[in-house]
Amino acid sequence: METIESDVVIVGAGGAGLRAAIALAEADPGLRISLLSKVYPMRSHTCAAEGGAAGVARSDDSMDLHFGDTVGGGDWLCDQDAVEFFINEAPKELTRLEHWGCPWSRETDGSVGVRPFGGMKIKRTWFAADKTGFHLLHTLFQTSLKFESIRRFDEVFTTDLLVSDGRIQGCCAVEMRTGEMKQFLAPAVILCTGGAGRIFPFTTNGAIKTGDGMALAYRAGVPLKDMEFVQYHPTGLPATGILLTEGCRGEGGVLRNKDGYRYLQDYGMGPETPLGEPVLKTMELGPRDRLSQAFWQEQKKGNTVPTKWGDCVLLDMTHLGEARILERLPFVHELAHAYAGVDIVKEAVPIRPVVHYMMGGIHTDINAATPLPGLFAAGECACVSINGANRLGSNSLTELLVFGKRAAESAVKYVRSGTTKVDRAAADQQANAAEARVQALFDRPESTETMTAVRNEMTHAMETGAGIYREEAMLKDTADALAKLRQRQTSIALRDKSKVFNTEFTQLVELGCMLDVAQAVAVSALARKESRGSHQRLDHVERDDETFLKHSMAHYQGEDAPRMDYLDVVITKSRPGVRDYSGAKS
Repeated sequence: METIESDVVIVGAGGAGLRAAIALAEADPGLRISLLSKVYPMRSHTCAAEGGAAGVARSDDSMDLHFGDTVGGGDWLCDQDAVEFFINEAPKELTRLEHWGCPWSRETDGSVGVRPFGGMKIKRTWFAADKTGFHLLHTLFQTSLKFESIRRFDEVFTTDLLVSDGRIQGCCAVEMRTGEMKQFLAPAVILCTGGAGRIFPFTTNGAIKTGDGMALAYRAGVPLKDMEFVQYHPTGLPATGILLTEGCRGEGGVLRNKDGYRYLQDYGMGPETPLGEPVLKTMELGPRDRLSQAFWQEQKKGNTVPTKWGDCVLLDMTHLGEARILERLPFVHELAHAYAGVDIVKEAVPIRPVVHYMMGGIHTDINAATPLPGLFAAGECACVSINGANRLGSNSLTELLVFGKRAAESAVKYVRSGTTKVDRAAADQQANAAEARVQALFDRPESTETMTAVRNEMTHAMETGAGIYREEAMLKDTADALAKLRQRQTSIALRDKSKVFNTEFTQLVELGCMLDVAQAVAVSALARKESRGSHQRLDHVERDDETFLKHSMAHYQGEDAPRMDYLDVVITKSRPGVRDYSGAKS
């Protein structure tokens, strides 16, 4: 087994991973940085983000307003010290990205353009047309190429963390091109592996979003925090799950039911506003959880539009005009035409809620540090927690930048502390055990169990029991089904015994990760007997601040279901209140 010695290993080369790598290289050119990714960096899921990145930019905005929108949007489950740090760092990071070459869209006076986003009461979302993630990731990747100390390992799949004496020692990964195991020794590891939306059947998430980093940390003893909070985005294309950005509504798109009625005014998001206004003040600019829940209610009333892909509502942008659509939403125009056969200049496009983002993840503190010394995490795989029970759109791209950098700063400080020497003998022993576990997958006897069956049953159980609305019996059924599926997964045999780009092997390891994460979601949701943000219980319809103004913490227990406990939410200046979106101002 080849051994690569580093000072810091980063797992994941999307927005958070690249930002962390750049910050490490800037902090100390002598640091040995290994950047691991199971795909080429420009295929990371950050690339798929369309709408924008939030940060105070205008004189009529303020840090206090961004703080209030984020905490209220998160239904007061956010750690407010982390939110305070985040909103203050956000404009600095977005400006730094501009200096590195990110082509932010502009206003007519040359200032950076900002658009309204759901749940934010004022324009603060920086954007690059509707390809913001693409341009952000390109900018970070190109900037990272300047630093010789960043050594990239593309198409390398991390399978295990190495831990000895309660400290990180590095990780093990399989090089997909050869099928060979590599050992990466380092006193610090930063996980930037993204979310786990593929545990659901209908999702905006690409095939790589399988919860790998969450599962790695979970199995190493780090709790997964607030996993019950799964965000549905209200505007996904029904056949594919492809996202139509929130920028559609930020530019003035409206949602209509089968009768052409703008139904959101019936769900506490304000009266209908004239379409002639340049920016809609309420309605469609409500938060994602509320809009997705409104769809569910309209569906129950029989007000949705039946299609061959299931029930939908209509996203209408025809009143915006061709010029504005092609300037601000060219990619949406292309996507709707290619995947739904709809010209959004002339007709409304059918859409429905789709799983988009996980508010929960690896438990970290405000410094992006986990309870396991030497292990740090940033981005969607982590829960710091600035998103609480519902992330506001456009906070996530900025979070990648702010906490990617923060994780790097914390890792440098940790490495320089002088207490981080790697125990080579212990690491070697664990690496050999990891290699044996990989080989054991190839040595499993033939079986009638299939990956397709287990994966499909997993996603069906999650959608059925842990979807937009939940209740006790459904969640119990889901948790029971996942426990059985975890057992069945251990008997799946690999038919492909080759080493080179063995995607069947990769998918089997990913399936194990997804099942672990899915079980944490279901058990956490079963334990939280209240409705808050994206977690809505039909049998516990009210928010319960007295009992559940706490972070849920799921602890790995091997073959058993996770053990649950709770951590107090950090409240600095905003006491829990009512989430009111009936008259938001833009």
